[in-house]
Amino acid sequence: MLPDADELAEVLLDLAVPHEDINELVRMGRRVTDDPELLRFLEASVEELVRDMGEVGAAVDLPELDWASGALQRCFPVYVFVAALPHIRAHHRERGIPADVSRHTLADLGRHVALHRRRHGLPGVQAPHWLTHHFRGELYQLGRLQFERARHGERTGRMLASAGLEPAPGTPCLNLHIPDFLGPLSPAACDRSLALAGEFFARHYPEEKFRVALCHSWLLDPQLKRYLPEDSHVIRFQERFRVAREDTEPADTEPVRFVFGDPELPIETLPRRTSMERAVGDHLRAGGHWHIGHGWFPW
Repeated sequence: MLPDADELAEVLLDLAVPHEDINELVRMGRRVTDDPELLRFLEASVEELVRDMGEVGAAVDLPELDWASGALQRCFPVYVFVAALPHIRAHHRERGIPADVSRHTLADLGRHVALHRRRHGLPGVQAPHWLTHHFRGELYQLGRLQFERARHGERTGRMLASAGLEPAPGTPCLNLHIPDFLGPLSPAACDRSLALAGEFFARHYPEEKFRVALCHSWLLDPQLKRYLPEDSHVIRFQERFRVAREDTEPADTEPVRFVFGDPELPIETLPRRTSMERAVGDHLRAGGHWHIGHGWFPW
């Protein structure tokens, strides 16, 4: 299931795992391979992950290793994803997914290891359940943006019907995601990413007729226009979308998580080094709230 120590280190490098975490992950990997109980748990986890490979929206319930030590519990998802590599790579080959797209997509594991260290100062995986989409053929990294194969629900269907599209619930759509650590969200980078996605899904998923692209993100909160110049990358990104609906529920921890790395940072301590940091922090310190924005555009 798991490669040996030498090969595991190389696989972790391919998955963009930070160098400073590789030695500890290799060391703990030996513990997993030497423990029959841990191996059984690993096999069960991989089986759950790869079941119904490629199916959109399938429920994946990765079991948690809550009886192990803190370090192994934090890092165990790494071994699950590594052990699942033959399955997802075989699926990518069946679909004709280019090797570079496969590599860039799966390397998001390393980014989430880096996110965990940025927040906690320890090796681990930030949001392992989110990574199940990557390792099941549901999500692809195409340039600056990530694109998730999805199906919209009744609420989105009603919104699209009001725009004259009238798709039935369950119609395929693409969800756009904006990962960090990948450079500026420039208009040129987004244009390239959208062009790549148009070609990619037409070639590799021709049976799925996507009609709309959706995005659900605090970056679409219209309040950002009060603080950022109209030619800023974020505002230019917002202008690509039509408003799908407006949330009234505060989501203050979202911008704090993504801008400063830790959603639990005290508001009064948030730095003001960049225009985005000033926007997020000053708005919260003034008693305001941030919300998740919901946007769409025709695909």
